Amino acid sequence: MLKLLYNLLLFSLTIAITLTSCQTHKKLVYFQNEIDGEAYTNFTPTLKTDDFISITISGEDPEAVSVFNLPPAAGLTNNANNGYIQGNQEKNGYLIDENGNVQLLVIGTIKLAGLNRMEATTLIKEKVSSYINNPVVNIQILNFKVTVLGEVKNPGTFKIPNERVTILEAIGLAGDLKITGLRKNILVIRDDNGQKTEFRADLTDNKLFNSPIYYLQQNDVVYVEPNAASRVQSTVLKTTGGVLISLSSLIITTIALITQ
Repeated sequence: MLKLLYNLLLFSLTIAITLTSCQTHKKLVYFQNEIDGEAYTNFTPTLKTDDFISITISGEDPEAVSVFNLPPAAGLTNNANNGYIQGNQEKNGYLIDENGNVQLLVIGTIKLAGLNRMEATTLIKEKVSSYINNPVVNIQILNFKVTVLGEVKNPGTFKIPNERVTILEAIGLAGDLKITGLRKNILVIRDDNGQKTEFRADLTDNKLFNSPIYYLQQNDVVYVEPNAASRVQSTVLKTTGGVLISLSSLIITTIALITQ
């Protein structure tokens, strides 16, 4: 009788583990369906208030264009602190003020917030063309960064030097999700000139590639929520763990005495 009970218990445990493994697989694996349509690849960062940008102007006569450029800055000293590259900026730059403007040398005040790189480059080139022939304008966002928080291995703020990062790359910089991270409801908080907007992403769905948050913008915050098991563990088990352990020990001891 005890042997039969033991075999039934072992069989039930095997079935339970198999079913649990299947469910766990579905919860943990990314991109479980086929891509529907083309991936979202049209991304150009839009300049925003508080962006710190470098504007470099060059031309046929280096001496003539030198008056439009800021002097070189001191060298860059990087110190990694929780994933955030800190130190002096590699280049001098312009801070876009609360009105969306920058104060350029010679040209004066010009509004750049709300423009993408091509639009801003064209606007500055038109202004400089009044003074020199065939100017070349290069713009770079120096403080492009994203923050990843929550159930990831290495949360932090990450500076992105090439101004182009996907949500997957950002999560990769943070060391990927922990097993307790909720993959179906990733929160992305975006700041557009003081206006906060929330988006949700499902890492198990290939529709993510067509999402407007597939490419992150400067200062985006990615938050990974804990899954249900992690939330239960952090609440119920912390308060009842001792009781459950004592009860389990009592049951095991009782079974051992009965079967002797």
